[in-house]
Amino acid sequence: MGILFWISIAVIGYVYVGYPLLLAACSRLSQRLARRRAVDEIHMWPSISIVLAARNEAARLPARIANLLEIAYPGPREIIVVSDGSTDDTADVVRSLAAPVRLVEVPAGGKPLALNAGVAAATGDILVFADARQRFNDAALMELVANFSDPEVGGATGELVIDAEHEATDSTVGDGIGMYWRYEKWLRRHESCVWSTLGATGAIYALRRHLWRPLPAETLLDDVLAPMRAVLAGWRIVFEERAQAFDQAAPDASAEARRKIRTLAGNYQILAQEPRLLVPFLNPVWFHYMSHKVGRLLVPWALAGALVSSAALALHSWFFAAALALQGTFYGLALLGAWLEREVGDRPRGVQIAAADGQGAVR
Repeated sequence: MGILFWISIAVIGYVYVGYPLLLAACSRLSQRLARRRAVDEIHMWPSISIVLAARNEAARLPARIANLLEIAYPGPREIIVVSDGSTDDTADVVRSLAAPVRLVEVPAGGKPLALNAGVAAATGDILVFADARQRFNDAALMELVANFSDPEVGGATGELVIDAEHEATDSTVGDGIGMYWRYEKWLRRHESCVWSTLGATGAIYALRRHLWRPLPAETLLDDVLAPMRAVLAGWRIVFEERAQAFDQAAPDASAEARRKIRTLAGNYQILAQEPRLLVPFLNPVWFHYMSHKVGRLLVPWALAGALVSSAALALHSWFFAAALALQGTFYGLALLGAWLEREVGDRPRGVQIAAADGQGAVR
């Protein structure tokens, strides 16, 4: 049991402390920034197709499309809205808009098939993916696309800015999510400096059109599978923090937990869809993928191993008794937060962070 405890602690420590320290050292020693031109140095901008999959988004689409049209972009652009079996006025809203907005209607089949249909209709050299819920900052399109002036770059992901990072919200888990998301973006920024990020932010990313491969209908994480296929083909996916999408935090712990569980299931699914990711000589970012993505999949099992082993040894050692008490306190705070949210509708900041960090283990 003692061996199980220390192996479990080593896994958790490496994923959340050891790997970030190694990543920081690697990015400092072998920094490979994208050889992109500055925005004011680019004279020939590639054509872009902004693909937006929507189901019953009639209320949000006018403002969202207005945002995409108002953003400066010197090259040709088109906006393709794929109505994924919408039963509201989504199609009518899109039809009422003039060019360059186009409507593609498909039967309800899920976001992956809607994206496939949107890309099939696209004519731009660069695909830009967006969601109906967020909005982009004014520089988003130019800063994102400028990265493609580097011939090694196959894709670029922008920065998702969650309102919990900079302002008060109605979310009961906002503080914890904001802290965890800042940590995650730090990892992406440094992974991009070494070679490539491990996926993209679905709310704002771009890909060379010829790199797109149709997604299986059951795909849960299209924003990881599509970019990682490009990485497996030898291209870089870079993190561009000057291109931003703004979103709100999940309203409560239940919504955030559902998102985390979907992310966990999606990461398992990707290993089945692209087993090449586990092969060192086929995956250019194998070390980072194993440390970041696969490591996160191991953390829940490591947490369980640490709890079970410390409980078994607590009566025989004050050290393991203390370790068990510490774990009990952590999980107790998470349970208290769940109870407070259900009964009172709010939870203290420290409890929010404990709950979000516990969920973060499956991200």
